Amino acid sequence: MSAVVCGKRSSSIFADELLPPSPPSPHHHHHPAAKRARRSPPHRGRREALLLQLASFFPDMDPQVLEKALEASGDDLDSAIKSLNELRLESTGFKSENGQPTLIQPSVEDIPNGGVDAATEHPPVVDNYQTNNNGSEWVELFVREMTNASDIDDARARASRALEALEKSIVECAGAEASQNLHKENMMLKEQLTVVLRENAVLKRAVAIQHERQKEFDERSHEVQSLKQLVLQYQEQVRTLEINNYALTMHLKQAQQNSSIPGRFNPDVF
Repeated sequence: MSAVVCGKRSSSIFADELLPPSPPSPHHHHHPAAKRARRSPPHRGRREALLLQLASFFPDMDPQVLEKALEASGDDLDSAIKSLNELRLESTGFKSENGQPTLIQPSVEDIPNGGVDAATEHPPVVDNYQTNNNGSEWVELFVREMTNASDIDDARARASRALEALEKSIVECAGAEASQNLHKENMMLKEQLTVVLRENAVLKRAVAIQHERQKEFDERSHEVQSLKQLVLQYQEQVRTLEINNYALTMHLKQAQQNSSIPGRFNPDVF
Protein backbone atom coordinates (compact mmCIF):
# COMPACT_ATOMS: atom_id res chain seq x y z
CA MET A 1 0.00 0.00 0.00
CA SER A 2 2.89 2.34 0.80
CA ALA A 3 4.48 1.59 -2.56
CA VAL A 4 1.24 2.55 -4.35
CA VAL A 5 0.95 5.80 -2.41
CA CYS A 6 4.58 6.67 -3.06
CA GLY A 7 4.08 5.85 -6.73
CA LYS A 8 1.15 8.26 -6.92
CA ARG A 9 3.16 10.92 -5.14
CA SER A 10 6.18 10.44 -7.39
CA SER A 11 4.01 10.58 -10.49
CA SER A 12 2.45 13.85 -9.36
CA ILE A 13 5.86 15.25 -8.53
CA PHE A 14 7.18 14.22 -11.92
CA ALA A 15 4.20 15.88 -13.58
CA ASP A 16 4.75 19.03 -11.56
CA GLU A 17 8.39 19.02 -12.58
CA LEU A 18 7.41 19.16 -16.22
CA LEU A 19 5.24 22.26 -15.64
CA PRO A 20 7.07 25.61 -15.95
CA PRO A 21 7.53 27.42 -12.67
CA SER A 22 5.12 30.27 -12.05
CA PRO A 23 6.66 33.74 -12.36
CA PRO A 24 7.33 35.51 -9.13
CA SER A 25 4.81 38.17 -8.19
CA PRO A 26 5.86 41.83 -8.05
CA HIS A 27 4.89 41.92 -4.41
CA HIS A 28 7.53 39.29 -3.78
CA HIS A 29 10.28 41.55 -5.12
CA HIS A 30 9.37 44.47 -2.92
CA HIS A 31 9.74 42.64 0.43
CA PRO A 32 13.16 41.77 1.86
CA ALA A 33 14.11 38.28 3.00
CA ALA A 34 13.94 39.16 6.71
CA LYS A 35 10.37 40.44 6.42
CA ARG A 36 9.37 37.30 4.47
CA ALA A 37 10.89 35.12 7.18
CA ARG A 38 8.95 37.00 9.89
CA ARG A 39 5.67 36.41 8.03
CA SER A 40 6.39 32.71 7.23
CA PRO A 41 4.68 29.94 9.27
CA PRO A 42 6.44 28.64 12.40
CA HIS A 43 7.35 25.32 10.77
CA ARG A 44 9.10 27.05 7.90
CA GLY A 45 12.47 26.69 9.63
CA ARG A 46 12.07 22.92 9.98
CA ARG A 47 10.97 22.62 6.34
CA GLU A 48 14.05 24.54 5.20
CA ALA A 49 16.21 22.17 7.25
CA LEU A 50 14.51 19.21 5.61
CA LEU A 51 14.99 20.80 2.18
CA LEU A 52 18.69 21.16 2.92
CA GLN A 53 18.83 17.48 3.82
CA LEU A 54 17.06 16.55 0.58
CA ALA A 55 19.39 18.82 -1.39
CA SER A 56 22.36 17.02 0.13
CA PHE A 57 20.82 13.67 -0.85
CA PHE A 58 19.74 14.78 -4.35
CA PRO A 59 22.16 17.54 -5.41
CA ASP A 60 21.30 17.16 -9.10
CA MET A 61 17.54 17.63 -8.68
CA ASP A 62 15.58 20.84 -9.01
CA PRO A 63 14.92 22.44 -5.59
CA GLN A 64 11.29 22.98 -6.58
CA VAL A 65 10.93 19.24 -7.15
CA LEU A 66 12.44 18.61 -3.73
CA GLU A 67 10.07 21.10 -2.10
CA LYS A 68 7.02 19.62 -3.82
CA ALA A 69 8.08 16.10 -2.79
CA LEU A 70 8.46 17.24 0.82
CA GLU A 71 5.12 19.03 0.65
CA ALA A 72 3.37 15.96 -0.79
CA SER A 73 4.82 13.75 1.96
CA GLY A 74 3.61 16.02 4.77
CA ASP A 75 7.13 17.09 5.79
CA ASP A 76 8.11 13.42 6.25
CA LEU A 77 11.76 13.12 5.23
CA ASP A 78 11.64 9.36 4.78
CA SER A 79 8.53 9.45 2.58
CA ALA A 80 9.99 12.29 0.54
CA ILE A 81 13.20 10.33 -0.03
CA LYS A 82 11.18 7.30 -1.13
CA SER A 83 9.15 9.43 -3.53
CA LEU A 84 12.28 11.00 -4.99
CA ASN A 85 13.92 7.59 -5.31
CA GLU A 86 10.91 6.34 -7.25
CA LEU A 87 11.01 9.46 -9.39
CA ARG A 88 14.68 8.78 -10.08
CA LEU A 89 13.86 5.17 -10.99
CA GLU A 90 11.21 6.33 -13.43
CA SER A 91 13.60 8.70 -15.15
CA THR A 92 16.34 7.32 -17.40
CA GLY A 93 19.02 9.85 -16.72
CA PHE A 94 20.00 8.71 -13.19
CA LYS A 95 22.15 5.56 -13.41
CA SER A 96 25.10 4.47 -11.36
CA GLU A 97 28.36 3.25 -12.71
CA ASN A 98 27.21 -0.37 -12.89
CA GLY A 99 24.03 0.58 -14.76
CA GLN A 100 21.72 0.19 -11.76
CA PRO A 101 19.61 3.01 -10.35
CA THR A 102 21.14 4.85 -7.42
CA LEU A 103 18.88 4.86 -4.35
CA ILE A 104 19.37 7.17 -1.40
CA GLN A 105 19.16 5.53 2.05
CA PRO A 106 19.07 8.07 4.91
CA SER A 107 21.05 7.30 8.02
CA VAL A 108 20.04 8.10 11.58
CA GLU A 109 22.53 10.97 11.75
CA ASP A 110 20.97 12.61 8.66
CA ILE A 111 17.48 12.82 10.14
CA PRO A 112 16.92 16.19 11.83
CA ASN A 113 14.30 15.03 14.34
CA GLY A 114 16.80 13.59 16.79
CA GLY A 115 17.16 10.11 15.27
CA VAL A 116 13.42 9.27 15.06
CA ASP A 117 13.11 7.68 11.60
CA ALA A 118 10.55 5.61 9.77
CA ALA A 119 11.42 2.55 11.83
CA THR A 120 10.11 4.40 14.88
CA GLU A 121 7.15 5.88 13.04
CA HIS A 122 6.31 2.41 11.65
CA PRO A 123 7.26 -0.05 14.39
CA PRO A 124 7.47 -3.73 13.45
CA VAL A 125 4.25 -5.63 13.92
CA VAL A 126 5.86 -9.07 14.03
CA ASP A 127 6.09 -9.15 17.83
CA ASN A 128 2.34 -8.66 18.24
CA TYR A 129 1.39 -10.66 15.18
CA GLN A 130 -0.82 -13.69 15.65
CA THR A 131 0.99 -16.93 14.86
CA ASN A 132 -2.04 -18.89 13.68
CA ASN A 133 -2.42 -17.23 10.26
CA ASN A 134 -2.38 -18.77 6.83
CA GLY A 135 0.20 -18.36 4.09
CA SER A 136 -1.36 -15.31 2.41
CA GLU A 137 -1.40 -13.37 5.68
CA TRP A 138 2.28 -14.19 6.24
CA VAL A 139 3.03 -12.91 2.73
CA GLU A 140 1.16 -9.68 3.54
CA LEU A 141 3.17 -9.40 6.77
CA PHE A 142 6.51 -9.73 4.94
CA VAL A 143 5.46 -7.23 2.27
CA ARG A 144 4.29 -4.73 4.89
CA GLU A 145 7.49 -5.13 6.91
CA MET A 146 9.70 -4.63 3.86
CA THR A 147 7.63 -1.62 2.76
CA ASN A 148 7.95 0.06 6.16
CA ALA A 149 11.70 -0.58 6.35
CA SER A 150 13.76 2.61 6.29
CA ASP A 151 17.05 1.11 5.13
CA ILE A 152 18.80 -2.17 4.45
CA ASP A 153 19.68 -2.79 8.12
CA ASP A 154 16.10 -2.14 9.19
CA ALA A 155 14.86 -4.46 6.43
CA ARG A 156 17.25 -7.19 7.63
CA ALA A 157 16.06 -6.76 11.22
CA ARG A 158 12.41 -6.83 10.20
CA ALA A 159 12.97 -9.90 7.99
CA SER A 160 14.79 -11.63 10.85
CA ARG A 161 11.91 -10.92 13.25
CA ALA A 162 9.37 -12.05 10.68
CA LEU A 163 11.28 -15.30 10.07
CA GLU A 164 11.52 -15.91 13.81
CA ALA A 165 7.77 -15.36 14.13
CA LEU A 166 7.16 -17.71 11.18
CA GLU A 167 9.41 -20.35 12.74
CA LYS A 168 7.61 -19.94 16.05
CA SER A 169 4.29 -20.28 14.26
CA ILE A 170 5.44 -23.46 12.50
CA VAL A 171 6.71 -24.94 15.78
CA GLU A 172 3.48 -24.05 17.58
CA CYS A 173 1.36 -25.46 14.76
CA ALA A 174 3.45 -28.63 14.69
CA GLY A 175 3.21 -28.92 18.48
CA ALA A 176 -0.54 -28.34 18.39
CA GLU A 177 -0.94 -30.90 15.61
CA ALA A 178 1.22 -33.42 17.48
CA SER A 179 -0.76 -32.79 20.66
CA GLN A 180 -4.02 -33.21 18.78
CA ASN A 181 -2.79 -36.45 17.18
CA LEU A 182 -1.62 -37.68 20.58
CA HIS A 183 -5.01 -36.83 22.07
CA LYS A 184 -6.77 -38.71 19.27
CA GLU A 185 -4.45 -41.70 19.71
CA ASN A 186 -5.06 -41.60 23.47
CA MET A 187 -8.83 -41.57 22.91
CA MET A 188 -8.52 -44.51 20.50
CA LEU A 189 -6.44 -46.44 23.02
CA LYS A 190 -9.02 -45.71 25.73
CA GLU A 191 -11.80 -46.99 23.49
CA GLN A 192 -9.78 -50.11 22.66
CA LEU A 193 -9.04 -50.61 26.37
CA THR A 194 -12.75 -50.32 27.15
CA VAL A 195 -13.55 -52.96 24.51
CA VAL A 196 -10.78 -55.24 25.82
CA LEU A 197 -12.02 -54.87 29.40
CA ARG A 198 -15.57 -55.66 28.28
CA GLU A 199 -14.39 -58.74 26.36
CA ASN A 200 -12.25 -59.76 29.33
CA ALA A 201 -15.28 -59.57 31.62
CA VAL A 202 -17.27 -61.73 29.18
CA LEU A 203 -14.42 -64.24 29.02
CA LYS A 204 -14.16 -64.32 32.81
CA ARG A 205 -17.86 -65.01 33.08
CA ALA A 206 -17.61 -67.75 30.44
CA VAL A 207 -14.68 -69.32 32.27
CA ALA A 208 -16.60 -69.19 35.57
CA ILE A 209 -19.60 -70.87 33.94
CA GLN A 210 -17.36 -73.50 32.36
CA HIS A 211 -15.70 -74.10 35.72
CA GLU A 212 -19.07 -74.63 37.39
CA ARG A 213 -20.10 -77.05 34.66
CA GLN A 214 -16.83 -78.93 34.95
CA LYS A 215 -17.31 -79.13 38.69
CA GLU A 216 -20.82 -80.53 38.27
CA PHE A 217 -19.52 -83.02 35.71
CA ASP A 218 -16.75 -84.17 38.06
CA GLU A 219 -19.26 -84.63 40.88
CA ARG A 220 -21.58 -86.62 38.67
CA SER A 221 -18.68 -88.71 37.41
CA HIS A 222 -17.75 -89.46 41.02
CA GLU A 223 -21.33 -90.47 41.77
CA VAL A 224 -21.37 -92.72 38.71
CA GLN A 225 -18.16 -94.40 39.83
CA SER A 226 -19.63 -94.93 43.29
CA LEU A 227 -22.78 -96.41 41.79
CA LYS A 228 -20.71 -98.70 39.58
CA GLN A 229 -18.85 -99.97 42.61
CA LEU A 230 -22.15 -100.59 44.40
CA VAL A 231 -23.44 -102.47 41.36
CA LEU A 232 -20.33 -104.64 41.35
CA GLN A 233 -20.76 -105.34 45.05
CA TYR A 234 -24.41 -106.21 44.54
CA GLN A 235 -23.54 -108.46 41.64
CA GLU A 236 -20.96 -110.22 43.79
CA GLN A 237 -23.51 -110.69 46.55
CA VAL A 238 -26.07 -112.06 44.07
CA ARG A 239 -23.49 -114.51 42.74
CA THR A 240 -22.66 -115.60 46.27
CA LEU A 241 -26.34 -116.02 47.09
CA GLU A 242 -26.88 -118.04 43.94
CA ILE A 243 -24.00 -120.30 44.85
CA ASN A 244 -25.32 -120.74 48.37
CA ASN A 245 -28.80 -121.42 47.04
CA TYR A 246 -27.43 -124.01 44.66
CA ALA A 247 -25.54 -125.71 47.48
CA LEU A 248 -28.65 -125.75 49.65
CA THR A 249 -30.67 -127.19 46.78
CA MET A 250 -28.17 -130.01 46.38
CA HIS A 251 -28.22 -130.69 50.09
CA LEU A 252 -32.01 -130.75 49.99
CA LYS A 253 -32.04 -133.24 47.19
CA GLN A 254 -29.65 -135.47 49.04
CA ALA A 255 -31.72 -135.16 52.18
CA GLN A 256 -34.87 -136.08 50.33
CA GLN A 257 -33.27 -139.12 48.83
CA ASN A 258 -32.14 -140.38 52.21
CA SER A 259 -35.43 -139.53 54.04
CA SER A 260 -37.70 -142.37 55.33
CA ILE A 261 -40.81 -140.47 54.43
CA PRO A 262 -40.70 -139.83 50.77
CA GLY A 263 -42.48 -136.80 49.46
CA ARG A 264 -42.41 -135.03 52.80
CA PHE A 265 -39.99 -132.04 53.09
CA ASN A 266 -39.71 -128.76 54.79
CA PRO A 267 -41.73 -126.20 52.82
CA ASP A 268 -39.32 -123.46 53.71
CA VAL A 269 -36.53 -125.06 51.79
CA PHE A 270 -36.65 -124.61 48.02
